[in-house]
Amino acid sequence: MPEEDADGELLRRVLLTRVIEPGDETGGRWVREWGTGEVVRRLRDGGPPLPGVSGKRWEGLRARAERAEPRRDLAVARRAGARFVRPGDAEWPGQLDDLGDARPLGLWVRGAPSVRMWALRSVAVVGARACTEYGAHMAATLAAGLAERGWVVVSGGAYGVDGAAHRGALGARGATVAVLAGGVDRPYPRGHTELITRIAEQGLVIGELPPGDHPTPSRFVLRNRVIAALTRGTVVVEAAYRSGSLATARAAQRLGRHTMGVPGPATSGLSAGVHELLRGEAVLVTDAAEVVELVGDMGELAPDRHGPVLPRDLLEPSARQVLAALPAHRTATAAEIARGAQTSADDAIARLYELRALGYVERHGDDWKLTRQAMISVRAGRHPG
Repeated sequence: MPEEDADGELLRRVLLTRVIEPGDETGGRWVREWGTGEVVRRLRDGGPPLPGVSGKRWEGLRARAERAEPRRDLAVARRAGARFVRPGDAEWPGQLDDLGDARPLGLWVRGAPSVRMWALRSVAVVGARACTEYGAHMAATLAAGLAERGWVVVSGGAYGVDGAAHRGALGARGATVAVLAGGVDRPYPRGHTELITRIAEQGLVIGELPPGDHPTPSRFVLRNRVIAALTRGTVVVEAAYRSGSLATARAAQRLGRHTMGVPGPATSGLSAGVHELLRGEAVLVTDAAEVVELVGDMGELAPDRHGPVLPRDLLEPSARQVLAALPAHRTATAAEIARGAQTSADDAIARLYELRALGYVERHGDDWKLTRQAMISVRAGRHPG
């Protein structure tokens, strides 16, 4: 593409971010079918309305287009340390193309790393704004674990789970991306100005809206589709039935991305939405290793889960069987123990002497009894008697 055409395409897309709302599939279809040149010409020069909108709506879009100043927006962005990345650029993350006509017109980006490269190995961690201590702990721990394994943690910069996830990744000296619902030069919520500034310095802050634009409820919801499309999978930590983070998870499902949920107490309303996801197609995860096993490359398997190794677990199977056959609170004869262990009396006696040498049983005349050490081991495992 000649340089003049490239500059023109850049300016037209920047202009359209002032005119077309994020996720507007009608506007996206115009750009796909007519090209940015024709769309901008009709909006600016008063050509015939494009199909799919009412006359009133078209006039509103034309008014926005008249007020748009793309060169000024680019200058403001540069002063804020931001750039505009559009489809076709080397930095454009191709997975956003899966959104079809709802694909962003472009991304405003603060931060040095390449969006495309970071998105290739990224996971979204989202959840409730008014999360519990458990939710914040799980989000931070998951994010730190993912960061330590070389994964990029993507979230929305909001209070609660989002903020905990970003902090967890930063605390592990890892990579994190905040996807905002407003201009990247105006951190939102304001209480996270310091956090979002730190993310911009160490990671990436991205958004669809031009400098200075503010978030609205609908923009928050539509922002979630970018989080879902950008990443290999979405983990929901805490979410009530009507939580916006469930919209991210459902968008991920529609796009064929992995959807995961961290379970919470059955009595917690903040985990009700997560549990509903888990009753469907979402996968239950409890730590970063399980997330990576699902979204990662072949061979990145989570370790097998075990309870604590108890001293009696180190015994030979036949000795464990005899130990388990002893009653909990009384003595027993060798014959009784042999019956319980389903072995011969001679074998039982041989094992009992081994167990006595290890401190598990003691002899009372011709009978045998568990020691205090063995009782503690039994309580930690299966009741034997």
